[in-house]
Amino acid sequence: MQTLLAEIRACRLCEAHLPLGPRPVVQLGTGARILIIGQAPGTKVHQTGIPWNDPSGDTLRRWLQVSREQFYDPEQIAIMPMGFCYPGRGKSGDLPPRPECAPAWHKRILAALPNVQLTLFIGLYAQRYYLGKRYSTLTENVRHWQEFAPERLPLPHPSPRNRHWLTKNPWFEQEELPVLRARVHEVLKS
Repeated sequence: MQTLLAEIRACRLCEAHLPLGPRPVVQLGTGARILIIGQAPGTKVHQTGIPWNDPSGDTLRRWLQVSREQFYDPEQIAIMPMGFCYPGRGKSGDLPPRPECAPAWHKRILAALPNVQLTLFIGLYAQRYYLGKRYSTLTENVRHWQEFAPERLPLPHPSPRNRHWLTKNPWFEQEELPVLRARVHEVLKS
């Protein structure tokens, strides 16, 4: 795992397209039982090199009901975004994850994570890549979470910008979050 991590951190595959330069942000441990596949780091995560080290991460940890210590223990939770580096800013927020990362790294990372029992797909990019295009929107993917459970769960992005989505879709907090929390605690105890 250390060799793989060193190779990832040295990656310069899409350097020419990164406004802040490359700084791959992942968290991996061979003992991890939960895998989080998100989109790409934002500027704060790029600056610190710590995944989900921002308000979105605070919300995600609250959703999972895990402490920062649990969340940042790579032997419990692995974190592998679709794009490992900050992709830059677009008109309405951050740009999509760079398309080079997932094909270049994900298979190797997944092979190095033999103990994963639960994978969380956060955002439409991760859901389309791993769950296919069965449903055309994030809302439809998340609404049909039972079809993917208990090993895989699609989630909306926990960004503060998604407050409108959460208000419009109260079933997420009422129906999926309790199941998500129970599954997270079950897997972490195993």
